[in-house]
Amino acid sequence: MSLIIVNNFFTQQLLYWHLNFNKRTMPWKGEKDPYKIWLSEIILQQTRVAQGLSYYERFIHNFPSIFELAAASEDEVFRLWQGLGYYSRARNLHHTAQWIVANFKGQFPKTYKELLQLKGVGPYTAAAIASFAYKEKIAVVDGNVVRVLARFFGIKTPFDSGEGKKLFQEKAQLVLNEMTPDIHNQAIMDFGAHICKPQNPLCSQCILHTNCFAYLNQEQKELPIKSKKIQVKKRYFLGLHIEHLGEILIEKRQEKDIWKGLFQLPVLEVLNFNLQEISAIEDYLNNHLQVEQYEVHESSEVFHQKLTHQTIHLKVYYVKLTAHYKRKKNEIYTLNFSNFAFPKIFILYLQSKSLFLM
Repeated sequence: MSLIIVNNFFTQQLLYWHLNFNKRTMPWKGEKDPYKIWLSEIILQQTRVAQGLSYYERFIHNFPSIFELAAASEDEVFRLWQGLGYYSRARNLHHTAQWIVANFKGQFPKTYKELLQLKGVGPYTAAAIASFAYKEKIAVVDGNVVRVLARFFGIKTPFDSGEGKKLFQEKAQLVLNEMTPDIHNQAIMDFGAHICKPQNPLCSQCILHTNCFAYLNQEQKELPIKSKKIQVKKRYFLGLHIEHLGEILIEKRQEKDIWKGLFQLPVLEVLNFNLQEISAIEDYLNNHLQVEQYEVHESSEVFHQKLTHQTIHLKVYYVKLTAHYKRKKNEIYTLNFSNFAFPKIFILYLQSKSLFLM
């Protein structure tokens, strides 16, 4: 069978499946408003649909248009984003909203190439907005699309390599139904999510399996191929639950590191948890806070949070300052933790102490 016939079979059958069997419903499916498409795509980057749905609805409720999002403070955006992770997405979302309002009077660029110029918008998101909102003939390539293409066409080039990224984009573009690029792109993503799943694909229900390379060669588990292995770094934090006059000290992370712009309990990063923890805490209290009278109590359990390239371990010590301690002007003491955006690992600690209520 010629490649042209195989390509046509793939495209036609995919559209047939979508029109007759695809029952996946989402509030952004069929959406033509580029703002809502953009918002959904940014939220769903590295986030499961089941988790992202409530965040999407929350953002639309609080920021029904790009103008409200642009006018919000970064802290407001972070509070709505709290728990979703990868906070650079929220920061870029806010920055881009302000940039579009300031430079384009709130109107999104209308082409793939122009959309690529927006901060936080990569090839996939630009293609999604361009095809869904403006019917531009550009193929989307996300993890679902890569999996479907790799299995059906037997593509064994690692998808995370430079060559692989180019190859998958070219293949996706080649099989794109140019009459209805928006419907085609939605169809192939949904097909990957519901039929050609990462684990236990539903090959018996697959409308493409008669010509699928992976099915015919029993290589569903091998495809797609990834070449790079992420090196995960372990980091250890000593958190300080510092209490003074019934309130607790928090601080905003400023350095170019994880959680920039979020609030936390004061922390000390150490090489590992060991017998020198109390000594390190006392040095911090004496030299940084410049206090001499305090009580340091037993630590909490160890809390864990997995990030893409890091695993964070947090142990929190309770520190009570004397009533005579004079607070510095830039210090924030509070019990209203829901007014601030915290990383997930600190929320877990605060919830364990019944100090954080959503």
